[in-house]
Amino acid sequence: MDHKPRVLFFSTSDSTRSQMAEGLLRKFAGDELLVVSTAVQSADSDPLAAEVMREIGVDISEQHSKGVRESLKEHFSYVITVSDDSRERSPVWPFTRNLFHWSIADPERVSGPSEHKREAFRRVRDEISWKVREFLAQLHGHKWSPNRATG
Repeated sequence: MDHKPRVLFFSTSDSTRSQMAEGLLRKFAGDELLVVSTAVQSADSDPLAAEVMREIGVDISEQHSKGVRESLKEHFSYVITVSDDSRERSPVWPFTRNLFHWSIADPERVSGPSEHKREAFRRVRDEISWKVREFLAQLHGHKWSPNRATG
C-alpha cells in the first residue's frame, strides 16, 4: 500500500482549474504526492486549457476529473477548492483535516476573440502554478520565493 500524501483539487462548475492544478502539482512534486481532481460537473480537460498547459510542458489532455461521490469515500491528506463557488458548495470531506481554498477566476467564462480567451487561460495557468509552488513550499516548511522556483 502506498502511503504518500494524497491531494484532491475540487471545483464545482468546471474541471479546467482543478485539472490544471492537478497537472502542475504532478509536474512540481513528481512522485512525492498522489494527486487527483474532481468537479461537480466532471469533464475532460478543456482543449484550450490543454493547449496552454502544453506550452509549459504539462500534458493534461488525457486527464479526467473523478466523480465527487467517488472522492468522498477516499482519504485525502489535503483538499484544495479552486474557486469561491466550490468553497461555498463544497461537500464535507469526512476524512480530510487539511482544507485549503484558492480563489481563481474561471477562464471558461471569458468571451471574445480566441486570443483573448487564450490569454485568460494563460493567466489562470500562471496563477495556479504560483499557488501550487507556494503549497509545496508550505509542505516542506519554508516560504516559497519565485527566485527559488524550479520547473
